[in-house]
Amino acid sequence: MSAAVPEIEERVAQPYMAIRASVAMAGLPGLAARFGEVFGWLGAHGLAPAGPPFFKYNSIDMARELEVDVGVPVAVAADGDGQIIAGVLPAGRYATLLYVGHPSGLIAANGALLDWAAGQGIKWDMSPGEGGELWGSRLEIYLTDPAQEPDMAKWQTLLAFRVAG
Repeated sequence: MSAAVPEIEERVAQPYMAIRASVAMAGLPGLAARFGEVFGWLGAHGLAPAGPPFFKYNSIDMARELEVDVGVPVAVAADGDGQIIAGVLPAGRYATLLYVGHPSGLIAANGALLDWAAGQGIKWDMSPGEGGELWGSRLEIYLTDPAQEPDMAKWQTLLAFRVAG
């Protein structure tokens, strides 16, 4: 795993279009195939992506399931159509970590960011709920286009977790 040093950065609000899915942890890798549906919907509606695709983790219960938005940022919010939903990534302070490597290393990279934040006394925009941890904005942003870089060991993923307050 290759990960840079975590940082705190200000991020602006960002509209996005997504497919919301509930999956067990084992089903998470299969969600990446849903990006094609979101990109196809954007193209059919004359909308261009305004940045790289991402997973937004809304709730996390590692033992049962996760609720995830399979999202693509857009310049201007649009109305969804049932399967495709509109959302906004909230503005605020985010702890970020750039991970370079195979997606199988993302669990360790997430752990490294969580551990770093705990050591810094950072509190997350997260609260406990019946469905596990409820996150205001916890992102895995996929910076590498697999069509342009087939070597998964070179893929870049930016982790960005919103800080409380």
